[in-house]
Amino acid sequence: MKSHTDLSQQDLFISGQNGYHTYRIPAIIATTQGTLLAFCEGRTSCSSDTGDIDIVSRRSFDGGLTWTPMQVVTDMGQDTIGNPCPVVDHATGTIWLPLCWNARLGPESQIVIGRAQRTVWLCKSTDDGASWTAPVEITQQVKRPEWRWYATGPGHGVQLADGRLVVPCDFSAGDPDPEHNHLGSHVIFSDDHGASWQIGGVIHGRVEECAVAPLGDGRLYLNMRARHGLNRRAVAWSTDDGMTWSPVTLDQALVEPICQAGVQALGGQRVLFSNPASTQRENLTVRLSEDGGRTWVCARPLHAGPSAYSDLVACPGGHIGCLYERGDEHPYERITFARFTLEWLQNGRSGTPQA
Repeated sequence: MKSHTDLSQQDLFISGQNGYHTYRIPAIIATTQGTLLAFCEGRTSCSSDTGDIDIVSRRSFDGGLTWTPMQVVTDMGQDTIGNPCPVVDHATGTIWLPLCWNARLGPESQIVIGRAQRTVWLCKSTDDGASWTAPVEITQQVKRPEWRWYATGPGHGVQLADGRLVVPCDFSAGDPDPEHNHLGSHVIFSDDHGASWQIGGVIHGRVEECAVAPLGDGRLYLNMRARHGLNRRAVAWSTDDGMTWSPVTLDQALVEPICQAGVQALGGQRVLFSNPASTQRENLTVRLSEDGGRTWVCARPLHAGPSAYSDLVACPGGHIGCLYERGDEHPYERITFARFTLEWLQNGRSGTPQA
């Protein structure tokens, strides 16, 4: 029997295996049946953010100890379908999976200057992730006409106490500028169990990929990749279910190399955070806040070497899971699932920033 101080890690997606050159962009959720669903992008021919990219997944029925073989969730031919951001409706058991599409020959560099399209899609599973519907386009519901780039998540969405489903997203508007004022973060939401979706609160300028967590007092915590040139995460809070956000501030404790990060609520004011705690994509670290993301009481690294995107989940049985990109020579060699307890994390060092 392992003690609470133990950390277990296993590689779920290894680049070069099962027909894919590279696996990237992890997302993970726990279903109403207690199943863990791990998602990522399977990039067919190279590690590029564009090209022939599919969504793949694996499932665990024992809290992350063992996993089913990989399955393809959706494949849009030679085009890109990516940015998985699953959200579970606990009232119905349905798992919704927002995604984004662009043509193989229409990469982000063309999208942000208005010469290619980026659209938003949605598929669902009603059998605990065993099978998935074909994606349905929802671009008109969730993307403003002036927005060019668009990304769901990556990471996971949340359900609020009133049943609202909330998915973190980002966008670009207008021509790119060196100060990154064309970038922004926002959420989309559904109040009818996924039947329709709307745009929630929008934050304009110098922020992008974001993650959201509901707090025990009814507020929402939004944590954003920031383009302020200071290598710190941007944060904001909402008191109205994500319809508006407080002014953006930079969290001086959360060092980042301009990278995606994960958050997970644990109940009350407890929030977990994961990212490469460095100015380089390395040192994937998990932190704990006990005051809704204001301060961080402890931090513990999962992988000191190259690492990048991550997502967090509260596993059935009380463990915590972190699905993240890591490698020995570069961050995109494999996607690993780390399983640990809150006690293991609390035995870590103080959550102080690194230079």
